[in-house]
Amino acid sequence: MSTESRPALADDLPEEGLPEAGDDAGPLFTITELAAEFDITPRAIRFYEDMGLLTPARAGRNRVYTQRDRTRLKLTLRGKRLGLSLQEIKQLVDMYDSQQDTVPQLRAFLGVLQQHRRQLQQQLSDIEVTLAEIAQHEERCHALLADAGHPIDSSRPTDSVAKP
Repeated sequence: MSTESRPALADDLPEEGLPEAGDDAGPLFTITELAAEFDITPRAIRFYEDMGLLTPARAGRNRVYTQRDRTRLKLTLRGKRLGLSLQEIKQLVDMYDSQQDTVPQLRAFLGVLQQHRRQLQQQLSDIEVTLAEIAQHEERCHALLADAGHPIDSSRPTDSVAKP
């Protein structure tokens, strides 16, 4: 499967997807190393583990993470930045683990992305309306202050209103 057919969430992953489960070739990581690398807490990593996103091996009482776990964590954090739910992230990450035909998963994920785009566009529209309302209120306040003989110097921040 070509990289072009994969969601942008994993655009820098290898062509073949995630490393195989149980693939012990390659570096191993501790929870502390991953937490430092991705600037998250070990508790967050344990939470992702509890949610089934990561499946580290054990070396005695310590968790040992493979390159596959590191890649899944990277995808999880990228999905969070995109505003995806953990369930949506898990579906996406599992899709990269799957050796099956991914066309249905890709279509489903495309639908998720389109829904997120619509939500963000609505939020952007709401913010623009709110900012316009704020500008109107600011103009009205400036006019009222000027009418009261206390105009505001527009070069100064509005929170430094002159005291009477």
